[in-house]
Amino acid sequence: MATMAECRSALDRLSDNLTGAEGDVRSAADLDRSLSCHIKDLDVTFTGRLKDGRIQVHDTVEGPPREKAQIRLAMTGDDLVAMVDGELNFAKAWGSGRVRLEAGFRDLLKLRSLL
Repeated sequence: MATMAECRSALDRLSDNLTGAEGDVRSAADLDRSLSCHIKDLDVTFTGRLKDGRIQVHDTVEGPPREKAQIRLAMTGDDLVAMVDGELNFAKAWGSGRVRLEAGFRDLLKLRSLL
C-alpha cells in the first residue's frame, strides 16, 4: 500500500508532467479549478488547485473532502502511483471504476485529452 508521502510525491510528479506537456494536453491542464484527490485506502484527501498547468496542493485532510471541489478524483494510493508511473492507464481505470473523476460537463470535455 502506497504511503501518504508516496501519494504526495506522485501528485508532484503529475504536476511536473503537466507543466512540461504540449498541445492538447497542455491546453486541457491550463484550467483554473479547485481540485481534490481522495486516497480511499488511506482515507486522506489532498486539496488544492489546478492552475496554470500545475497541480498546487494546499492541504491534506483526513477523510473525504470537506468541500466540493470543481474537479474531484478518488482512487487508492497504489492506483495513483501506478498511473503517474505509467503502469496504469487512466481511461481504463476510470472506465472500470477503479478511479473516480467528477467535474462539470465542460471541464470533463476539456480534461478528456488528459485521458
